[in-house]
Amino acid sequence: MTDLKSRWLALYVLCLGDLMIVLDSSIVNVALPSIQDDLGFSQSALAWVVNAYLLTFGGFLLLSGRLGDLLGSKRVFLGGVIAFTAASVACGLAPTAELLVAGRAVQGLGGAAVSAVALSLIMDLFSDPGERARAMGFFGFVMSGGGAVGVLLGGVLTGLFSWHWIFLVNVPIGLGVWVAATRVLPADGTLERRGRLDVLGAVLVTAALVLSVYAIVSSTWPLLGASAVLLAAFVLRESRTADPLVPLRLFRLRNVVVSQVVGVLWAAAMFAWFFLSALYLQQVLGYDALEVGLAFIPTSVVMAFCSLRVSDRLVMRFGIRPPLVAGLGLAAISLLLFSRAPVDGSFLTDVLPSMLLLGAGAGIAFNPVLLAAMGDVEPHESGLASGLVNTSFMMGGALGLAVLVALSTARTESLAASGAGALEALNGGFQLAFAVGAASAALAALVGGTLLRPKPMVMPELDGDADADPAAEACPEVA
Repeated sequence: MTDLKSRWLALYVLCLGDLMIVLDSSIVNVALPSIQDDLGFSQSALAWVVNAYLLTFGGFLLLSGRLGDLLGSKRVFLGGVIAFTAASVACGLAPTAELLVAGRAVQGLGGAAVSAVALSLIMDLFSDPGERARAMGFFGFVMSGGGAVGVLLGGVLTGLFSWHWIFLVNVPIGLGVWVAATRVLPADGTLERRGRLDVLGAVLVTAALVLSVYAIVSSTWPLLGASAVLLAAFVLRESRTADPLVPLRLFRLRNVVVSQVVGVLWAAAMFAWFFLSALYLQQVLGYDALEVGLAFIPTSVVMAFCSLRVSDRLVMRFGIRPPLVAGLGLAAISLLLFSRAPVDGSFLTDVLPSMLLLGAGAGIAFNPVLLAAMGDVEPHESGLASGLVNTSFMMGGALGLAVLVALSTARTESLAASGAGALEALNGGFQLAFAVGAASAALAALVGGTLLRPKPMVMPELDGDADADPAAEACPEVA
């Protein structure tokens, strides 16, 4: 598949599939009260509607990425779409709390397969620096904007219909993605034999990741020690086996390591922003589900514009680091503004500015983060590198959300004990969490700006008209 229009069509299909996956990390947040009323979840068990998805998604990303390298990225992508779509049917029709949680776990498995190889397929499709920057800008919107779109869509579907539709909406999308992917994605072809799958390594790292996510989301901190032991055993295994699941030499690549650190810090701030801002609108300002969804429209629109029409131009003109620092800096300012939002806040003065800045910052920053992470990796290991990128985002998001929610709760309890009113105490907890999230985004900007050493993004010479833009001809709406 060498035709430019065909490559962009394949990109749309990959991004739609990945958007479906990313949406489900946030789409349930606004619907949780309705799910609790219908299925009789206890307050503590309700968190597992989110946690079951995070556990399997985060735990199986590396394994899925390696399977993509060994079995073929297209095969793994199609299998993941099928699993995710089938699980969405089960979730949407679940008659009991237990079946809903089980369906969410299977959704996470399918989501891990799709997300782990989608980025790898995109990198293979676009080798030209200019085309790749535009394609990654589009994919960056999916990665960064999915959270905002998820909250928006969750609020609209729950408010206008019922919570069942936040899952059932995946069914026609999933079927459409599967049919389109079978036709437009390049065939895997003959795969080189690069050894066998490291089964023991896969078991160790998957168990370590699942256990760490479980410890984070359930605040069972001693389990992090057990996870660290499993991770150490995995590193030892990888250093000795002939066919490692994760070649340790990847961690000698500066940009790979720095990108993972930036991804963890950035995701910690982003996940917390989406979760806590929705809670602030509902619990402090008294918005209903539909109103919360509509409130996220400015974020989604600005994020889409910056991802699709601004980020790639900034990368091609200034390189990777300046846009990354600028985008993360805007996100830090956004969180800082939310850290002063009052109990009687106004949408126009206390919410909208933060929404707009977050949209602009995320839209600009994700493209250079992804380009930096994938730029130094050999093509035959792109699936694994894609899994590493997604793992860093998922683990950073889970860790950040758990830590910031814990800080928020502790601050709320402290304020309540000192005599503050219920709303004042709740809002005080949110304000502290937003401030810590701002610090995390600022630290991500500092680390990326000072430690990344990306390759220059140089446009090749074009034959004929020097002003011609092949991506614009193939895809004018994103050029």
